[in-house]
Amino acid sequence: MRIETLSVHLPDSVATEQVGALLVQAVRTLETGMVIHLVGDLGAGKTTLSRGFIRALGHEGAVKSPTYTLVEPYEDLQPPVFHFDLYRLGDPEELEYMGIRDYLFGDALCLIEWPERGQGVLPPADCQIELKVEAAGRRMTLTAASVQGQALMNEFREALSHGWTVD
Repeated sequence: MRIETLSVHLPDSVATEQVGALLVQAVRTLETGMVIHLVGDLGAGKTTLSRGFIRALGHEGAVKSPTYTLVEPYEDLQPPVFHFDLYRLGDPEELEYMGIRDYLFGDALCLIEWPERGQGVLPPADCQIELKVEAAGRRMTLTAASVQGQALMNEFREALSHGWTVD
């Protein structure tokens, strides 16, 4: 599979949440489970993107980073979402103790912040989303890493074509 990327400028946190919601449109058309790695420095917008994603699926409560709990389940959503934040993970083996494989089922979507901290235990990403702070906002780069990731990128590109500038 040829690895492809898609890049878009996000001027502020509102745009970052909106793009998270657009990702949901793309995911819904695929009807398959997916692992999405969210990469970026502290404050780059990983949780903000996740918030837009989770709210677009219908969650009405707070969406916070599960920094201390490692995972926040949203099993009532369709599809179910598991939001991981591995920033405080001491050792990748801790993921085995918490039952990481129990979250990777059927049509579940796993949003994983700081995936590099779980290297060797985490499954490979279907797509990776990297967020970088730029002088005027953020740069989001989506990289497809599987057939499902490529399908997500294609659907996401279509959703972005209605009012967003893609690089």
